[in-house]
Amino acid sequence: MKNLRIKTFQPQTQYLHITYIIKNNQEKSKELIKAYTKLLNKGIQYLFKKITIIHVKKTNKILLPKNKNTYKELRKYLINQNNYNLAKHYIDQAIHDTYSILESWKRKYEKKKAKFKPPLVKKGYVRVKTTLRKVEGKSVRITVKPYEYITYSWDKTWFSKRVEDFELTEPIIKEDKVHLVFRKELPTTTPLEVVAFDSNLFSLDGYDGEKFVMVSTKQLYSLKFIMQEKRSRVQSLASKKFRVGRRLLNKYSHRERNRVNDLVHKLANLILSLYNNHVLVFEKLNKEGMFKDGSDSLSRKLSRTVWRKLVGVLRYKAFFYNCRVVEVDPYLTSRSCPRCGWVGSRMVGRTFRCGRCGFALDRQFSASLNIFKRYLKNFNLRMWGFSHPERVSGVIPLMGGRGMSVRDFGELQGSRIEYKIYEIQ
Repeated sequence: MKNLRIKTFQPQTQYLHITYIIKNNQEKSKELIKAYTKLLNKGIQYLFKKITIIHVKKTNKILLPKNKNTYKELRKYLINQNNYNLAKHYIDQAIHDTYSILESWKRKYEKKKAKFKPPLVKKGYVRVKTTLRKVEGKSVRITVKPYEYITYSWDKTWFSKRVEDFELTEPIIKEDKVHLVFRKELPTTTPLEVVAFDSNLFSLDGYDGEKFVMVSTKQLYSLKFIMQEKRSRVQSLASKKFRVGRRLLNKYSHRERNRVNDLVHKLANLILSLYNNHVLVFEKLNKEGMFKDGSDSLSRKLSRTVWRKLVGVLRYKAFFYNCRVVEVDPYLTSRSCPRCGWVGSRMVGRTFRCGRCGFALDRQFSASLNIFKRYLKNFNLRMWGFSHPERVSGVIPLMGGRGMSVRDFGELQGSRIEYKIYEIQ
């Protein structure tokens, strides 16, 4: 009965968020950005003086003041500093952004990645609350001061038809551009079909309940490797000729970003076209932790991966293919047996061999099976055959894949499973 308990009968509402950029051609917005940035920096300096430092196990912990009295005092202080006479709702937004910036600085400082000084805002911006904007058709009217407004329109933009069914949330105004953030409520139904992927350096290895698939990412890795080599040569040039090196470095950095984005979108389109109306399950990987545990050569290889970017692109494109993207904990997925649950030491080589039941399979496909099972565990479901040590259904050792030489064991004789490879076109 404990497993059947649920917190609420109402499913959690989820939204698809899409951001588009338009040019900022309003002169009045520059005054707004300047005034808001001053308020923001005043708030940061005010709260920074009230920070408490605690020494715990040779490290410094930061405590931010979050009581009601501090909030009221800060609000009164910012109202007095509001020389430009901005609408008062900007004061509340500035307080919210102040705490957000200080929380981010706090995490970096505790990891010894930031200095103990106020993290003042240098590049100005304004996040417009919903109470400060009014949507009228395909344009938004933003209040600056009482009875003073700025209007932005997306009527003749290329994305205007795409966002007809979407709701505008909080625009972000910068000096040269405006970020328009749209959202749409996702359906509460979940696709029944599931495919789980194990993320590796050169491929995404997946299991969809019937067959194994390998989506090659070697093209992405090669591109990152080549561009990294070029940038290292440019950096050595920059030490001698600063201006020329700086210009070339910016050129190659933009080129790398554009080419990587292009390949990531093509890869996402390939995966979504293969698995329309599916739940796509990935590992929630922490590259920072991998850098700490791995060697220098492994860290260099990991720096060329784009796992988080790919999952992010899939997450927002999945709505158009009636898919869902889910991330699960990657702990022990590559070291545990998908049949009996035995956990081995760090795996070496391409073949996983269970020390308890004798199960053998390509290590990366074995990890995709464990990811598949971990997602099903959220619904108290099991893959028949994997939890029982005597019989296996739905998966057998592969022969010939990746140059393997794995023999079938016992009841697996004569059974085969389909194996397909896909590459970006």
